[in-house]
Amino acid sequence: MKLRHNVVGALIAAVVTAAGMVAIGTAPVTAVAAAGGTGTGYLHTSGNKILDSTGATVRLTGINWFGMETDNKTFHGLWASRTWRQQVDQMAQLGYNTLRIPYSNDALKPDAKATGINDYSNPDLVGLSPLQILDKVIAYAGQKGMRVILDRHRPTSAGQSALWYTASAPETTWINDWKMLAQRYAGNTTVIGADLHNEPHAEGTNPAATGSCWGCGDTARDWRLAAERAGNAILGVQPNWLIFVEGVSCPSGGLSNVWDGDPSNDEDCGWWGGNLSKAGQFPVRLNVANRLVYSPHEYATSVYNQPWFSAPDYPANMPAIWDKYWGYLYKQNIAPLMMGEFGTTLANPVDKVWLENLMAYTGTGVNGMSFTYWSWNPNSGDTGGILNDDWTTVNQAKQNILQPYLIPPAGGPGPTTTTTTTTTGGGGTGACKSAWKLDNSWQGGFQGSLTVTNTGTDAANPWKVTFTLPSGVTISNGWNGTFSQSGTTVTVTAPSHAPSLGGGASVSLGFTANGTTAAPAAVALNQSACTA
Repeated sequence: MKLRHNVVGALIAAVVTAAGMVAIGTAPVTAVAAAGGTGTGYLHTSGNKILDSTGATVRLTGINWFGMETDNKTFHGLWASRTWRQQVDQMAQLGYNTLRIPYSNDALKPDAKATGINDYSNPDLVGLSPLQILDKVIAYAGQKGMRVILDRHRPTSAGQSALWYTASAPETTWINDWKMLAQRYAGNTTVIGADLHNEPHAEGTNPAATGSCWGCGDTARDWRLAAERAGNAILGVQPNWLIFVEGVSCPSGGLSNVWDGDPSNDEDCGWWGGNLSKAGQFPVRLNVANRLVYSPHEYATSVYNQPWFSAPDYPANMPAIWDKYWGYLYKQNIAPLMMGEFGTTLANPVDKVWLENLMAYTGTGVNGMSFTYWSWNPNSGDTGGILNDDWTTVNQAKQNILQPYLIPPAGGPGPTTTTTTTTTGGGGTGACKSAWKLDNSWQGGFQGSLTVTNTGTDAANPWKVTFTLPSGVTISNGWNGTFSQSGTTVTVTAPSHAPSLGGGASVSLGFTANGTTAAPAAVALNQSACTA
């Protein structure tokens, strides 16, 4: 039923060069909470809740970063002028505590090659295999306090499949690759589980249905039975993982059953992966208790104009539709839900209403339903992304709707060295602290983050940070503020959406620069010196 994401990344990657990409923009600044929604240790379930190892309730509020399922076989956006670490940093700063990573089995092959990597901005990834790049992203996401869900998105990079297997990627490949990944990340609590197969869906027309069904009993088509086989194989290797199971589109596995001539028997079909209406009657049965999370997908008109969007009572009709397809599992305390994908371009005003109502339906606070938004990438043809096409600035219209429901991750970047200087300077701040962290360097340039903390009692509003760099060193890209440079002095001013830096609050200013590697000097917040 659902059109698939029109990815144009490979084309973009082919034409991007480091020399022509200088984008100095802004991105929202979100304070990192003292305690995030991802908890500690491995996760498990109880009723409709996800709990951590201490029994505390967890809410996963995450984002999808795709590309590893495509011909590039690795994350998209690595062709941009930003480093991959900068992108993960920004995800965490915006409040996304979980990263859902789609892949295809092609990317896991021993001879798989990652392409579309800018060797100027991401030199540390050049020559690595897709799995080695995945290792690095997982390790760094863990340092940020984020969790990772692996998503078997496609059997091959050529495209999605109605069933969980194809002639070139049989069920044995699907399960064996999952067992390999479970073993590879065993003991790493950043990786919390497996989304077994992306968007099983109907194919053919009843009675000649050939797509994924739910509860039909045909082992070659019954997605519920296949999910049990794969889930139990994974839990045999890694019993601590959560098993995320999506729905189908039509429970029979066929597009409709109007063939019988009786309209009253027409099957109720929904989004690919979004129909869990039979899961209550035919639940997924796993050998390890408290590991099952159902994971529906839900989309707006930019993906497909479903009939309910044109109903006279829209959007009041939507909660009942969501209840029918998947929400009942949560409301009846049967199992937790994590919406693995939902998104829109917001080009149609109907979609803005849809997204606002959908987020309200998930609930607020830690007890709400979990989700991972589609997508971080701007190059999803039918939804766009949280990032704009420059792979740096944020689509604020989308972020503003999601923001009240995001629970930032606990944790942050690696260790830094800090020096505090107390002054009686202007801006009302009185005191500040700075910390510089060199993230990467290469021939002719470097990348790092400068964290400035207002240690005074008054807010700096609007805040302004200044620092100096040696002669010949020039900023090429910056984020979390608006960067300008005059000679050796760099000035960073607050973005309009986050002008105030309160007492005790911090801002992390990331940038790349051309020239000899050097730490910022003479750092100041407004008129208060913060020598690092």
